[in-house]
Amino acid sequence: MGRLDGKVAIITGAARGQGEAEARLFAEEGARVVLGDVRDDLGMAVAASIGESALYLHHDVRSEEDWTRVVATARDRFGKLDVLVNNAGVLHFAPIADIELDDYLRVIQVNQVGCLLGMKSVIPAMLEAGGGSIVNISSTAGLTGTAGLVAYGSSKWAIRGMTKVAALELGPLGIRVNSVHPGGIDTAMGRGDARGFEKVDTGGVYASLPLGRIGQPLEVARLALFLSSDESSYCTGSEFTIDGGMTAGPKLA
Repeated sequence: MGRLDGKVAIITGAARGQGEAEARLFAEEGARVVLGDVRDDLGMAVAASIGESALYLHHDVRSEEDWTRVVATARDRFGKLDVLVNNAGVLHFAPIADIELDDYLRVIQVNQVGCLLGMKSVIPAMLEAGGGSIVNISSTAGLTGTAGLVAYGSSKWAIRGMTKVAALELGPLGIRVNSVHPGGIDTAMGRGDARGFEKVDTGGVYASLPLGRIGQPLEVARLALFLSSDESSYCTGSEFTIDGGMTAGPKLA
C-alpha cells in the first residue's frame, strides 16, 4: 500500500522544482493530486506524465477566486480533499536600502498571502473529509536572518507564525498544520534564478555546509510526504528543517 492511499492533495507551485517532486512522489504513494501553478505549459506536461491520478489547474495563489475554483474542482474531480501543500513561492534579492516597494509587495503577496488564502480556503473541504494535513513550505530564511532577503525572509517568518496560529485553531477540528524549512535546494530558485540574485555565489554557500552539497527536491518531497501522511499524526504546529546543517552553526575548519 502507498503511504497516501485514498488521499487527495492540492500542491501549489507544482509545475517545477519542489512542487513537481512532491506531486510525482505523492502520486507514486497513492494520492490523487491537483497541481496548481501559473506556468501552464510546464504544469500540464507534469500532470500528463503522472497520469490519471493528476490534474493540472491554472492557479494564482494571490487570488481568492482561484483558490475557490481549485478547491471546488479537486472535490468535484476526486471526491474530497485531505492535504494541502502550500509550496508556491518567489524570491527577490535586494538590500533594504535598495528594494523597491513593488518588489517587496510581490513577494509578500505570493508567499505570505497565498499561504493564508490556501489555509483559509481548504478548511471546509477538510472538515467535510473528517480532517486533513496542511504543509506550509517556509525556508531557513524563516528561522534566521539573511542579508539581502528582507522581502523573502519577512514572508517566510510570517509563514512560520501563521502555521502556529493555524495549528492552534484547526487542531481541535482534526486538521494538522506544520511548516517545512528548506535550505538551498537544487531548483531554479536555489541556483540563483531570481530577481537580484544573479551575483550570489550559491555554489560556495553549499560547499560550506556540514553536508557539503545542495539539497535535492526529492528530499524535500519526502519530508512533505511524511507530514501529509498518517505517519505524522501527532505532529502539528512544528517546524521541520531540511538544510544540510545550514542552521546548525558555523562549520569548523
